Amino acid sequence: MGIRGRFAPSPTGEMHLGNAWTALLAWLQVRSQGGTMILRIEDLDPERSKPAYVSQLYEDLRWLGLDWDEGPDSGGADGPYHQAERRDLYQQALVRLTDLGLIYQCFCTRAEIRDAALAPNGIETGLEYPGTCRFLSERQREEKRGEGRRPALRIKVPDELISFNDLCQGMFRQNLAKQVGDFTVQRADGIHAYQLAVVVDDGLMRISHVLRGDDLLASTPRQIWLYNLLHLPVPQFAHVPLLYGADGHRLSKRHGDLAIAALRQTGVKAEKIIGYLAFLAGILPCIEPVAARELIPEFQLERLSVKPIRVDVSQVLSLKG
Repeated sequence: MGIRGRFAPSPTGEMHLGNAWTALLAWLQVRSQGGTMILRIEDLDPERSKPAYVSQLYEDLRWLGLDWDEGPDSGGADGPYHQAERRDLYQQALVRLTDLGLIYQCFCTRAEIRDAALAPNGIETGLEYPGTCRFLSERQREEKRGEGRRPALRIKVPDELISFNDLCQGMFRQNLAKQVGDFTVQRADGIHAYQLAVVVDDGLMRISHVLRGDDLLASTPRQIWLYNLLHLPVPQFAHVPLLYGADGHRLSKRHGDLAIAALRQTGVKAEKIIGYLAFLAGILPCIEPVAARELIPEFQLERLSVKPIRVDVSQVLSLKG
């Protein structure tokens, strides 16, 4: 049976070159092994997710030559493929974790969390959350609710070292209690947190391989721990380097010139974008036009650098014509 991989974008803006980079590599990993490609829309946050961006995403991916076997518009046995339609599944998982005695209410504001994570000398402890609300009494919780505070839900993490071998970054280790702290599984507004949703989705969709940006590398140990708690299969992970602009920031909506739709409007051909990305990935020795499918036999994840990759905007714009 072939592998099952996915591309899971958030529709909070136009697809840009950095999104296309991750999408291409995830697609090549699956297609080079004769696997099944899933498209999942991570529209968990209703305030930031826009349907118009989903439609544009479909168009951009197909224009680039990147297809999928299961997704919101094509269906599949493991749908729905919009996170907004999967909230009941996240709640079921949350109930299971609650039954294990691992969930508690957290009333802390972001400012309070930031201040509490500082040692007495003002140096950051490194913990994302120091466990402030873990040991509150019921009376203390009632007092905070009486103040009008709406609690988020956090999960108690163990003093345990989680290790995994990343297919791109190599061995990665993290102690959840000492390096992360209890993390959120449901926000104060009732929206389930990404860390829980992505585990439920990938587990129930039987994803065997997850290729994504290395900004999520540090989140992976807590996700592996959740997979095991929920008795879901743990996929193999590959965290690829991100693309950065000349300003030193990773490519995002601020780099409007590098939106796929904008590049297309200026006359850049899809094959030139794919060729440029393939060059950055070490698949091609030089920048030349190529269709995504032509790269399938050449794809080797081992060729990829683990260092951040700087993108020259003028070089990209010179691809037009």
